[in-house]
This record gives sequence, C-alpha cells and structure tokens, in this order.
Amino acid sequence: MASLTKRKLLLIVTGGIAAYKTPELVRRLRDEGTEVRVVMTNGAKAFITPLTLQAVSGHPVHDDLLDPAAEAAMGHIELARWADLIVVAPATASAMARLAYGHADDLFSTLCLATDSPIAVVPAMNRLMWSAPATQRNLRLLQDDGKLIWGPAEGSQACGETGAGRMLEPQQILKHIQDFFGATSAFNKAPLPAALHGKHVVITAGPTREAIDPVRYLSNYSSGKMGYALATAAQAAGAQVTLISGPVSLDTPSGVKRVDVVTAEDMLKATQAETDMDIFIGCAAVADFRPVSAESQKMKKQHGKDTLQLSLVKNPDILAWVAEQSPKPFCVGFAAETQRLDNYAKDKMARKNLDMIIANDVSQAGIGFNSDHNAVTVFWQDKKKHLEAQSKSSIAAEVIGYIAQQTTPQPEEP
Repeated sequence: MASLTKRKLLLIVTGGIAAYKTPELVRRLRDEGTEVRVVMTNGAKAFITPLTLQAVSGHPVHDDLLDPAAEAAMGHIELARWADLIVVAPATASAMARLAYGHADDLFSTLCLATDSPIAVVPAMNRLMWSAPATQRNLRLLQDDGKLIWGPAEGSQACGETGAGRMLEPQQILKHIQDFFGATSAFNKAPLPAALHGKHVVITAGPTREAIDPVRYLSNYSSGKMGYALATAAQAAGAQVTLISGPVSLDTPSGVKRVDVVTAEDMLKATQAETDMDIFIGCAAVADFRPVSAESQKMKKQHGKDTLQLSLVKNPDILAWVAEQSPKPFCVGFAAETQRLDNYAKDKMARKNLDMIIANDVSQAGIGFNSDHNAVTVFWQDKKKHLEAQSKSSIAAEVIGYIAQQTTPQPEEP
C-alpha cells in the first residue's frame, strides 16, 4: 500500500450531512503523514464548524474566494497548484452539477477549475437524488473529464430511506487515496489519472463454474483479487472499466461497471457484448473443460462402484477470440504456471497473439490464488519485468502503468 508521507491533499467539504465524517478522514490522513488543507463551502459550515477542521488539520480553513489577505498572493491559485490530489467529500448533487458545468463563482468551484491536479469526487446524497437522470448525466460528464469517482455506498440514509447515495466511510476513502498514490508512483512521473483517459478497458476476473449436476461443479481456487485490483487501478488511470466477473466474494470497485457470470460460455458472451473495447485483460481463471452435459438431478453414488467417469468438452478460448477481432484491442493475458514460467508464458503470448502477458508461479506458498499478495513477471514485445512479492494492488498499479505506456502516446523528454 502506497505511503502517504509528505503527500499534499486538499479536502473540499460541501454542504451535506456526511460532512460530519470529514474530521475523522483528516485525522487518519495526518496519521499517515499527509499534509491536509481544507476548503469549506457556506453550506458545509451549516453541518460542521471550520474550527473543528482547523483543529484536526493544523491549518486555517479556507472558505472565501475574495479573502483580501489570501488574495494578496492569489490564494485560490496557490491552493490549486499546491495539492497533489483534491478530494471533494462530501460531494452533494449540487456540487457535482457545478463541477460538471465548470462554475467558478466561489472558492470551491474556482479551485477545481484552476487546477491541473487530479480531482476525486466522493458523492453523498439521497438515493433519489443520486439516481435522478440529471445527476447521472453530471456523473458521466465528470467521468468524461477524467474526474475520479469514489462511491457512493448503499445503506441507511439520514433522511430515513435506504439505498445508494451514502458517502464512503473515512477508512474507505483513505484506501482509495492510498491506491491512487500507489498507481501514480507506478506510472513513473506521468499523471496516472489521465493515462488511460478515454479508453474502455474490459477485464475478466475470478473463476468460472461448470455444472456437473444441480449441486456440484468444476472450478478452481481463483479469488478474483488480482482482476479486481486491476479494475481499481485502471479506473484510477481514468479508464472506463467493465469488469466481467465469475463468482467471487468481493465488492465492486468504485466507478467500475460489473457484469456477473458463472460459466466460461457466459463469460464469452459477456465479453462479446463489449464491442467497443480498447484494452482487454484476461485475468479470469477460466475452466479449460466442462462436462458434455450437466445432470438435471443430483447424481447418486452407485453401489458397488468406486469410480466415476465424466465426459468433458473443451471450453471456448475467450482471450484468443478477443485477439482475433478486427480492429484488435490491446490484449493482455495471464499465465498461472507451476514450472518453466518464462517458456510457457512466451509460448502462450505468441500462440494467442497477445500484446502482453503476466506470468506467476502458483506453486509458491503465500502468493497467487486466494492471497492478497503476488509476484509476477511481465512480458511484452522484447521486454521483461519481474515484480517481487507485494500486494496485488501494487502489482496492478504497475501493470496498468506498463499498459498505459504501450497504449497511450507518451510525452517527449524535455
């Protein structure tokens, strides 16, 4: 997980009841070594006092665009340039609308318009306000502009209703900030939030299940954690992300479209439905074979027989199908091996016409399947990069960085 020591974060608090969570967020950020400055709107001050946020941040709170003392040094421009990351939390429906349409008539909106720092929006509002067509339209505009969208969560709301619209908890926001900086550092010095802007990334993740009968199936040990980490990193890089997931026990990453599937054939159909992909990452552990036919009733043990034979048929090769399309998206595969890692990975990359392959040794204890950590070797063109054992989030950030370098024109060195 990325260190936040000496990072500079500007927190903008707008007028929602969830503003009461922000002192805890500031406290957690400072515990991580982050320098935090706070901007409040007039609406925010109806829910929490500037003095509270001044106490926990250790700095005066900014709330006036035309503050004579600050403006002597063009204070709003200085703040806009100071931050490594701007986080708007809570972001009300009104705040999202003002951001989407480029208002610049108060400190909050002017700062966001006058910065080239990445901006993360953490929505918080009533469930009907969140689902309203106008809010969803503004959400799409913000995403198209490269803004990061974290949340919202679902649950009980201050209005007494239940549904989507709750602001993420401080610990969840902190995790997004750590993932963001981890991804940024993995992409060298380039601004990762724009690295895949405008790209549609489709990722398959998790296992598939191939039914034997109504209560049994063939599958594998994949947890989906690597694919979900890649989806998180790709979304942080500004991409539109579709995550096609086999059965896993993981939460959908914020801002990611998730399509749930069960079998390999389901996964192929879901992949074929995504006709506009720019990048495809085949991270799922797809079953190579399935039973020729699944029994309609539970199979019973047959007395006197100690063995059972199953007739299997080969499953479709999803990655190969994608690589055969024209125009062909940038194709990334995974190779989970137990021996001769380099040889098998390079052979698979050539056979399937892949642009990149990530290989890992699943025989190593403590990494790979079901673990939060991994160690991989990345192959592309004539290059090879070994990534030592670390969190899957960190691996994903580096991999997305390498993909961005291959798929997005890079600025020339000065």
